[in-house]
Amino acid sequence: METRQHQCGKWLLLLRTSVWQLFLVFLMGFSIDGQIRYSVPEEMKKGALIGNVAQDLGLDFSRLRSGRARIVSREKNQYIQLRADKGILVVNEIIDREQLCGEVTPCSFSFEIILENPIELHRVTVEILDVNDHAPTFKNKVINLEISESATIGSHFDLESAYDPDAGIYGLQKYVLSPNDHFVLKQHSNADRVRFAVMILQKSLDRELNPHLSLKLIAVDGGTPQRSGTVNIEINVLDVNDNPPKFNQFLYQAAVMENAPIGTYITTVNASDADSGSDGLVTYSFSDIKGYYAFEIDSLSGRITVIDSIDYEKEKKYEIRVIAKDQGGLSDATKVIIQVLDANDNAPVISIMSFSNTVSEDSPPGTTVGVFNVKDADSERNGQIKCSVDSNFPFKIQSSLTDYYNLLSDVALDRETTSEYNITITATDHGSPSLSSSAVLYLKVSDVNDNPPIFENPNYSATIVENNTPGFSIFSLSARDSDWKQNAKISYFLENTEISGSPVSSYVSINSESGVIHAVRSFDYEEIKQLVFIVRAQDGGSPPLSSNVTVKILIQDQNDNPPQVLYPVKTGGSMVAEMVPRSADVGYLVTKVVAVDVDSGQNAWLSYKLQKATDRALFEVGLQNGEIRTIRQVTDKDAVKQRLTVIVEDNGQPSRSATVIVNVAVADSFPEVMSEFTDFPQDKEYNDNLTFYLVLALAVVSFLFITCLVVIISVKIYRWRQSRILYHSNLPVIPYYPPRYSDTLGTGTLPHVYNYEVCRTTDSRKSDSKFTRAGSQNVLIMDPSSSGTMQRMQSEKSILDEPDSPVE
Repeated sequence: METRQHQCGKWLLLLRTSVWQLFLVFLMGFSIDGQIRYSVPEEMKKGALIGNVAQDLGLDFSRLRSGRARIVSREKNQYIQLRADKGILVVNEIIDREQLCGEVTPCSFSFEIILENPIELHRVTVEILDVNDHAPTFKNKVINLEISESATIGSHFDLESAYDPDAGIYGLQKYVLSPNDHFVLKQHSNADRVRFAVMILQKSLDRELNPHLSLKLIAVDGGTPQRSGTVNIEINVLDVNDNPPKFNQFLYQAAVMENAPIGTYITTVNASDADSGSDGLVTYSFSDIKGYYAFEIDSLSGRITVIDSIDYEKEKKYEIRVIAKDQGGLSDATKVIIQVLDANDNAPVISIMSFSNTVSEDSPPGTTVGVFNVKDADSERNGQIKCSVDSNFPFKIQSSLTDYYNLLSDVALDRETTSEYNITITATDHGSPSLSSSAVLYLKVSDVNDNPPIFENPNYSATIVENNTPGFSIFSLSARDSDWKQNAKISYFLENTEISGSPVSSYVSINSESGVIHAVRSFDYEEIKQLVFIVRAQDGGSPPLSSNVTVKILIQDQNDNPPQVLYPVKTGGSMVAEMVPRSADVGYLVTKVVAVDVDSGQNAWLSYKLQKATDRALFEVGLQNGEIRTIRQVTDKDAVKQRLTVIVEDNGQPSRSATVIVNVAVADSFPEVMSEFTDFPQDKEYNDNLTFYLVLALAVVSFLFITCLVVIISVKIYRWRQSRILYHSNLPVIPYYPPRYSDTLGTGTLPHVYNYEVCRTTDSRKSDSKFTRAGSQNVLIMDPSSSGTMQRMQSEKSILDEPDSPVE
């Protein structure tokens, strides 16, 4: 803190009643190193201004208000009030210096002004200036003296001291003895500045002339106006007593432990008197008031004992004047000094000045958590204090101002490790045995979003059976966040990625709160085998933190596709037959049924079985490869037309199947079997469709025929008319021949001779024509409606000789 000094002088002119005259009070306030000191007179009225603390500390009003400035004092009474709106200190309760400090000078008390956010601590000391508000008083109203008429000139007589609680010039200043012919007054003071008076005999007494004298002793203070107290001195003149008592010591010293029980012996004073009889009998008494109520003296033995509680914190030393007086009125005085020994009877007192019950976990080490004051009323080692906190806690205590300590964070805090602390502050003094006290502070660590969500697994994998329903719940994933409340609230999102060119959101969706992943569409294993995408978990902090995880969803195949037969190919109305010569041996390969299943795994394992056959004893189908072979020698008795129904099954649960009909011709030549294959039945459903298309085609053809007929007739008439015009015009006619036109043996107009074949069926969509070349042909394509002889078609290679070539 930058050292600031402020000095200001103020004068207060107070007018009081006739008892008070005009007096001047000098009020000075100054602050050094964060401390301010004010001086004010006692007995100021409530609300009287003490000082402008805001100006003296260099603070503005807004800082006082925002920092919730307040006064913390160890005094039982709240003498001072802080008006934060004006930044001033005023008197809250009338201050009596004598009640507050007794005889201690200077009299002052301190308090602290605490501001928060950030925490500031300023000490203010107020010195209470004494005003002359007390007059000197005597313990007794009358002092009775018995003086022998034989008392020699110069004899002295100790008088009772007056007591004035005011201090300084306002305290007791002098004694005045009323005018008389026999005595003069001499004044003395002790080391503790207590004034006392001694009467000295200056003129011999004559009992016969004046057996009784009445005097007045006046105690006067130094105030303006002066205050005074009076006591009457009544002197009885006695007959001869010419030896006064004499103490054997001028000074007695003793010590007593504080809290000593009543009756504790202190010391014994002793005085002797050379006179005999009653004139030699000495009695003892205390002269002054101070200490009277704590001790008593036996008037005959001079034994001093404790009669009241003794507190070192209130009074550390007692000085007592003891008077020894004989029966003749002669006296002597001595002084007894009693030192009070401190006992460790006061435990430290902890006062929490400022404390924030929450601290952010990102607060740096050294952050002030609280400010507290520790006070021990004992002295020396008994009043020396050591403060500590549990060593397992990340906090430390640092001393600031006198008796003030700061509770600081020692290391960085982590709410996720420890969210709250019960901090026990222990203050122990150095007494023997030591005394201690403690205070417990409950501190809560507030959360900061410093932890990203963490998934339970580094990656996730799940399976889903294809053909699922849209919206199907596949599985759920979860992440945890060790932060708190909003910082720990996790939301789940799909990262913007693509799968097979489509956004991942078109395949799956995720519930942002629960993390449940749903299928958006029905999956087809044959289209996509797996989904790989990224899920982001994001917390609700500011700024938010997130983490990603890779999710793999494997699509499980379902037996949803039947086998597909690739060969032999179904050709509608046309029939495809495999020829088996009659000379074929056992195991002759007739053909091979080729099928595939787009499913996978065991769902795609195919088996082939012969479901129906014209002659089951002639053919068999390979279970795994689908090869149709003869199982015996072909004979002439075997029918030419053999119809085999082969079923192809997969290995799924339940299994799916497909059937194919294989036509086999047992013959050595095509003409031999043509008549047999003209009777193959047509598929009913196919014939129904064919009938519809034939009727439609007939209608279209009829329409086209009539249209063409009309056009041809029109063209003929047009040409006839043109020829008639040319005939009558007598113009020469030059014939025109198209390019490459020639008359070849009168057989036609084609420039070359081509050999072609025409295959006709009842289904016009299946008719075809192809150029033929030399070769053998083992495949028969037949029109069941033909009745003539079948011409053998020649080609370079048989279609059936190529198993991978489809037949249309």
